[in-house]
Amino acid sequence: MSEQRQDTIEQTDYDPEPVILDGAADDVAGLNITLDDGAAAEDDLGRSWFFIHCYSGYEKKVEHALRQRIETMGMQDQIYDVLIPTEDEIEVKDGKRRTVEKRVFPGYVMVQMRWDMDEGELDQDAWYTVRNTPGVVGFVGGESQPTPLRPEEVKRIMDRMDSEDTVVKVDYKIGERVRIVGGPFNDFPGTVASIDSGREKVRVMVDFFGRETAVVLSFMEVERM
Repeated sequence: MSEQRQDTIEQTDYDPEPVILDGAADDVAGLNITLDDGAAAEDDLGRSWFFIHCYSGYEKKVEHALRQRIETMGMQDQIYDVLIPTEDEIEVKDGKRRTVEKRVFPGYVMVQMRWDMDEGELDQDAWYTVRNTPGVVGFVGGESQPTPLRPEEVKRIMDRMDSEDTVVKVDYKIGERVRIVGGPFNDFPGTVASIDSGREKVRVMVDFFGRETAVVLSFMEVERM
């Protein structure tokens, strides 16, 4: 087979639709995020992480706007950091591989802010700065007094971002008809029997002289019909 070209793109696209979570204990993108007043992810300086809602697809714009407001309004002592959790995903499509930076929580941005554990509240100026940033819909865990993330949830998110494991995604599914585009069965049609993302292998059932035969191929050797 000839060497395939690998492209890299910066972001996946999302429709600009608001994503809203209500309540103090929400399942954010399958991570079962639990918000608890008594167990904030706070360091010695009183810093805690919060999730804010924004319009899906506008995470970068919200991050940029927040950083600008923090700078121009002199809020560096109340708002410390802004983060969009992402992870790399490899897409295999039409015989090409490309690495996509995928948002872990479309429609959400993390903000690290000063949190008064004794009073259980945010600085009102900091709250106002974040809440009134263009594109921000609201805070997760309470609107007027949002609840910080637990330490274990913050660690889980950070570990996921730092993980070297890369998800490989293909554009065909089990049971779908595909065409083989490499090896001795080149140009044979077949049906996907199984997909092994870890090994980047796909098992395809092909009709070979009247007999159904299983052929194990790399992701790059199969494409949708």
